[in-house]
Amino acid sequence: MKAPIPKCQRCAIYTRKSTEHNLDLAFNSLDAQREACEAYIKSQAHEGWRLIPQTYDDGGLSGASLERPALQVLLNAVRAKKIDIIVVYKVDRLTRSLADFAKLVELFDEYQVSFVSITQSFNTTSSMGRLTLNVLLSFAQFEREVIGERVRDKIAASKRKGIWVGGPVPLGYRNVNKKLEIIAEEADLVRKIFADYLRLGSVGALAASLNREGIQPKPRSLASGRTIAPQRFMVGPLAHILKNRFYIGEVAYRDEIHPGSHEPILDRQTFDAVQARLTERAVARSKLRAPSPALLTGRIFDERGNPMSPTHANKKGVRYRYYTSHALLQGRRDDAGSIPRVSAPHLESVVLDALSVDLGNIEAVADLQAVQQRIVKVIVARNLITIRLSDDPESEDAVPVVKVPFAPYLRPRKGIACTPSNTRTIDDQTRTVLLTAIARSRSWIDKLMSTEGTTLADIAASEKLVERHVRFLAPLAYLSPRIVEAIFDGRAPADLTVSRFARDLPKSWTEQERSLDIA
Repeated sequence: MKAPIPKCQRCAIYTRKSTEHNLDLAFNSLDAQREACEAYIKSQAHEGWRLIPQTYDDGGLSGASLERPALQVLLNAVRAKKIDIIVVYKVDRLTRSLADFAKLVELFDEYQVSFVSITQSFNTTSSMGRLTLNVLLSFAQFEREVIGERVRDKIAASKRKGIWVGGPVPLGYRNVNKKLEIIAEEADLVRKIFADYLRLGSVGALAASLNREGIQPKPRSLASGRTIAPQRFMVGPLAHILKNRFYIGEVAYRDEIHPGSHEPILDRQTFDAVQARLTERAVARSKLRAPSPALLTGRIFDERGNPMSPTHANKKGVRYRYYTSHALLQGRRDDAGSIPRVSAPHLESVVLDALSVDLGNIEAVADLQAVQQRIVKVIVARNLITIRLSDDPESEDAVPVVKVPFAPYLRPRKGIACTPSNTRTIDDQTRTVLLTAIARSRSWIDKLMSTEGTTLADIAASEKLVERHVRFLAPLAYLSPRIVEAIFDGRAPADLTVSRFARDLPKSWTEQERSLDIA
């Protein structure tokens, strides 16, 4: 009888080396691993093993993570069912993490792929084989952690001796044989940055000044070979430069400062003056930030995605609050949205009115904490405000996005922005919101009058609202018929809102009509 022909088993070899040391040699560690694996596959030719031509080599990459280019290509080939067996020199070449190994085993089992370590004999199809493999990987992970501790200790020791141990090269220096040398032109730029900051007194003004002069940051080369070349100086990187003790010949490591082995660029007097100014500015900002009444801090953006921060101006003892785009604050006016600065009280009023009506929950707009929990993002455009909301677990009909027409303060008056004239009439969306609120309040009052024993708390429970919101809107049922008619016909003032009605509604119809100038 003829022996059965074994099924063809497509084999892929994966190799890895943790460091780049000696990778430039004609025959390196990756080549040695591949040669040994190829010999093993040839020895199993009678079992149908066949080597595929594709190579999967990761040089200079740690086994602590699965984010390795060649490994990801290999795993994609597994998912595409192009591989039957993965061959490695040792298990730790594939991974040194037990958690990552569990993920790989799950993937291999799903696609019926086996893997073999040519120097460690085990069978992953049996429970004993899996136990053996887990033990081996436990030691591999332990070895990786010990190596990490040794590297960290070496870095700490080098830092204490003032030795530069790698990383991004600071502006003003270049790396020559792992030692830093001063670049004269860049050193002059560093001195200019420190001198200009002392003259201008603000990092934002410094960034704007450098950008106006057309001075660009130093391009930075990444380990992948890609180069990052920023087009302008930003506030964050400039603040880092101004605080970097490297420029006075010192090396900072954690909370320790050590004398460096490199040549300084700045004198200590200039550096200390800059640190004193930075500290003074930081204290002043913290004092202003603490009592800030801005409700939308950290959640408001212009339509180009720039964050907007609370700012203010003082005139004749009166403080005027604004939200201002970071692009404008950083001197990048062309990158700002159509509304680079907006009146904070006006915008907050529009947002709070939209929340109180569309969400049906007045408690959500009562304090800063509630607003921050409910609002995810507010996007300000010239004619529209978009409010993105978080899911409300207590509401079955939560609105994820609220869009509100917006008329920003555009016309200046004596240097201060002001609102458009109230001669404008109400828009269709606000008209609909007002009429809906009035109709709901009338239905609630009718229910109170027609059903004995019914309370506002009962109505709130039946409509899944908080009682405070029902009490807030209930007075709208007693609105003057002439005002309701004006709203229905679209003759009401443009600045008319539910909040204005409910909070300051006079009891007399005549007084209501006089307050709104409705004939």
